[in-house]
Amino acid sequence: MNENLFHIKAAIAAGCTALGAFLGWKGVMLVTWVVAMALDYLTGTFAAMKAGDWSSARAREGLWHKGGMIFVVMVAGITDIIMIMIAQNIPIGIQWPVIVLPLVLSWYIITELGSVLENCVKMGAPVPGWLIKLLKASAKIVDTAGETAADPGKEGT
Repeated sequence: MNENLFHIKAAIAAGCTALGAFLGWKGVMLVTWVVAMALDYLTGTFAAMKAGDWSSARAREGLWHKGGMIFVVMVAGITDIIMIMIAQNIPIGIQWPVIVLPLVLSWYIITELGSVLENCVKMGAPVPGWLIKLLKASAKIVDTAGETAADPGKEGT
């Protein structure tokens, strides 16, 4: 049995390594976001079941919410792609740092992880206060970076 477990772990590690090599760091972020969404949905389901108030309508509402997030991530990726094309092919003097997709993914990952923690608390798990503070601080950093990128004239204000 230990040999099977070793092979499973090796296959997962190889798959993650191949995915990272193929997709790059933004692809790894994308996969991390999908995992965070799945964890949020799963822990939300468990928390609702523990409280005795699980409903298929609320579960569907959560899935619609996740579906909307997928479209936002697609818009962020398309924005980066089109802005790269403009910067490289139209001589208007702009450079594009490819930041929209990574910032949106970062924001969603942090948000999903915060929601997972909330669900864990509802299930009765103790959560270190500093972990919650770290996630909130991370969210603020990402928000500030996004706001600065959206309105570079406001840097330092």
